[in-house]
Amino acid sequence: MTKIEKSNQIINPFGGINYINSYIKDAEILELIDNQLGSRAKQAKYSYSDLILNLWNVFFTGGDCAEDINEHLHDFLSTVPDTKVANADTILGVFKTLKTENELVTSSNGKTYETNRHDKLNQLNISILKQINILKAGNYYDFDYDNEVLPTEKKDAKKTYKKTVGYFPGMATINGNPVYFENRDGNMHVKTDQSKVLERAYKILNDNGIKINRSRMDAGSYSFDIVKTALEYSRLIYIRANRSDNLSDLLLVERNWEKVSINDKEYEVCSIEYQPFKHIKTLAKITFRLVVSREKTGDSQQDIFTKDNMKYRSILTNDRESTEKEVIEYYNQRGTEEKEIDILNNDFGWSKMPFSNMNENTVFLIVMMIAKNIYTWLISIFSKKFKCLKKHFRIKKFIFRFVIVPVKWIKRGGYNVLKVFSQKPYELLKL
Repeated sequence: MTKIEKSNQIINPFGGINYINSYIKDAEILELIDNQLGSRAKQAKYSYSDLILNLWNVFFTGGDCAEDINEHLHDFLSTVPDTKVANADTILGVFKTLKTENELVTSSNGKTYETNRHDKLNQLNISILKQINILKAGNYYDFDYDNEVLPTEKKDAKKTYKKTVGYFPGMATINGNPVYFENRDGNMHVKTDQSKVLERAYKILNDNGIKINRSRMDAGSYSFDIVKTALEYSRLIYIRANRSDNLSDLLLVERNWEKVSINDKEYEVCSIEYQPFKHIKTLAKITFRLVVSREKTGDSQQDIFTKDNMKYRSILTNDRESTEKEVIEYYNQRGTEEKEIDILNNDFGWSKMPFSNMNENTVFLIVMMIAKNIYTWLISIFSKKFKCLKKHFRIKKFIFRFVIVPVKWIKRGGYNVLKVFSQKPYELLKL
């Protein structure tokens, strides 16, 4: 018969959280949070940084909602030095106080929608990215923008074009790091008010000294006002072009097709000088380069515009130096934006928004967007010391290989020592 021996020693199975919090504190991220969000009332037990760190800690230890801090994590997180641990009601209650009012937006056909933006939290995100040197003032970066459906059954969610109920926010990223976010009604047309969203995103970056080299967007951004805004803030733009009768006529007479191989597939490509907005006076004289690729569809169904069995894709750009292949390969890399949404949904709680209203959920979404950026920074540091870690790992693998390690704080010779029950090189990290 096997004997069971119990012990009252407090062993924290999530010992890696000590290092996570240590690096966050050493980078003065918590001070930045309180400086930019302001102080709470004198009688408040927790600061904004305490509560935001609490929520981040939930996800860094494998939780997927604020309530996990009550049910599973409170006692373990409380062993981390200089960490005040609140309950879920306190965390979420304070988050609600950070909400901003929704704004009404009217589309060109007279329909009214609600949107929500949070300038303070977006600025906080940029400040933190600069603080941890992911972004550097004066440098040029490539900018991606997309609108993605966030399915949710919240009371103010609307039916989206994907036939699901949810929100339809816009998000900008640089090198895969989210840099700007605005929430929008789920039934809002992708182009409605998008130029203003982009202008706010570009402006906050510009105000922080972040310059844009190339901007890359899908066909949902193919309109005069959006292209005009992108041109104003970017050296180069790459936007998927919508099909039209005028464009199809140009493709029918084009003869200078060149064969290229892209990702082991054969395409025919060409460049056309194109004026997509010549009906608009302010852009009437601006000619763009249209990079077109085509491939056989493999069936007998003909294209409705060109009357052939070729599939056409076009990219509107002012880049006249790159080859057609280089333009297409660069544009195709924008698929990483969808991967970022998947990471935010599944690793950082976006799929489980805690509140009933859009403006409250915007607070949660941006706070967790910042957590994702901090995670990118942390794993890039830790992976240099731990061979078992790679910079591209999702958070689940990171938790298993780094965060889950038994530790115990003990006093020795008048100072605290973290005893780590592992042969992994935790001693190489700062505490």
